[in-house]
Amino acid sequence: MSGNPTTTVTPHGRPRAPHRAGGPGRRAGTGAPPGRGVLVTGLLLLGAAVLPALVVRSDVAEPPFQELDDRWLIWMGGPHEGVYRALASALDLFGGPVGALLPLSLLILLLVRRRWVSACFLLAAHVGGNTLVVQGLKHLVDRPRPADPLVRVDHGSFPSGHAATAALLVVVLGALLVPAVRRRAWWTGGAVFTLAMMWSRTWLHAHWLSDTVAGAAAGAGVGLLAWWLSGPALARERARVHDRRGAAAGAGTA
Repeated sequence: MSGNPTTTVTPHGRPRAPHRAGGPGRRAGTGAPPGRGVLVTGLLLLGAAVLPALVVRSDVAEPPFQELDDRWLIWMGGPHEGVYRALASALDLFGGPVGALLPLSLLILLLVRRRWVSACFLLAAHVGGNTLVVQGLKHLVDRPRPADPLVRVDHGSFPSGHAATAALLVVVLGALLVPAVRRRAWWTGGAVFTLAMMWSRTWLHAHWLSDTVAGAAAGAGVGLLAWWLSGPALARERARVHDRRGAAAGAGTA
């Protein structure tokens, strides 16, 4: 019968373990939990946001890297029009309330499909990244923004919430939606997107360069830490979904 396990023989005459359709080999394709490298990278990135925050807090007017920030702001002097203005304005909207529609829509979809673990991971990553870390650092540092920003801004310049949101979204979507074999291309595209967001915030004079670097590090760091903590549960949920789909497909074929 086709459902029986099959046994093969190695070139040395020893039998291999029997293999059943739909067993561990099939589950391996659903994605494994992230390794320790994700944890280490997340901690390093989060440290790259927190430590500069303490440095800036000691002297918000003249931190050690203010000269570099001033020089970069001069390079971003303009003219602020044409294609660059359109791109920067679109990124400004995406990083604000409009951009919140994407994770909110994904959260609703996950809840409708009863992907509870994925929904909790998405919610925890965004609350932890945007509310706790970014807003916490903004209130801790309270750095003045560059003069004459071209868009509406809030009280604190360090770190950049737009850059943090971009980097966090790249990590969360990569963990939830992108197959492991395609993540290298996704990370590359996500890095380009995050760099574009960082550029737009400085081009619009909404942030100093160091604000955007710290924001991107904070967003990516929180996303990676949340992924590492949720990784085993996410892998089990993917395996269950994969098994249900396989069982449904088998029933339909029968």
